[in-house]
Amino acid sequence: MKIPTTLKHKPVVVSENYEQIDGRLAQNTDAKGLSLGLAQWNDRGKVDISAKVWRYTGEKWSRQSEELPLHRVLDLSILICRSLAHFREAYRYEHLYDPQQPVIDRIGLQGDAMNVAVCTDNERINEDIKLFSQALSDDDEMISERLRTLSKILKDMGY
Repeated sequence: MKIPTTLKHKPVVVSENYEQIDGRLAQNTDAKGLSLGLAQWNDRGKVDISAKVWRYTGEKWSRQSEELPLHRVLDLSILICRSLAHFREAYRYEHLYDPQQPVIDRIGLQGDAMNVAVCTDNERINEDIKLFSQALSDDDEMISERLRTLSKILKDMGY
C-alpha cells in the first residue's frame, strides 16, 4: 500500500511494507508504513524532519498515525536500550527493581540528563513490572534481531 504524499507530512524516505514486519502484529496490523520526511508542523522558513507510523483502517488513513521528531525516536531508542539492560539484571531484586532507588540511570544529553526510572507512581507497579519483564522476555528474539541490525548499522556508520 502506498503511503500518501498529499497530506501535511511529506514523506522523503519510506518503508511501505511495514505491515509485513510489525513485530508480533506482522500480517495483522493497521501500521502499513513508516516514513521519514518533512514534519507536518513546519512553519514557513523552518523545516523539521519527523518519523511517522502510517496507520490504515481498511477504509482510510487513520488520525492515529503517529509523527515524532527524529530526536524523540532516538530518545525512545535510548530508553528502550537502557531498560533492556536493567531487566537483564533485574532478577537480583525481589520486585525487579530497588524501591529505595527507582532511578535506573541518568543519561547525559544536551547539557542535562534523561532520567530512566521505574514509575513508582503506578499503584500496581509490582504487578505491572512483572508483566513488562515477561513481555520483554517473550519478545527477546524479535527485539534482539532489531538491536543487532541497529548495532551493525551504527558500527558501519562509525558510531
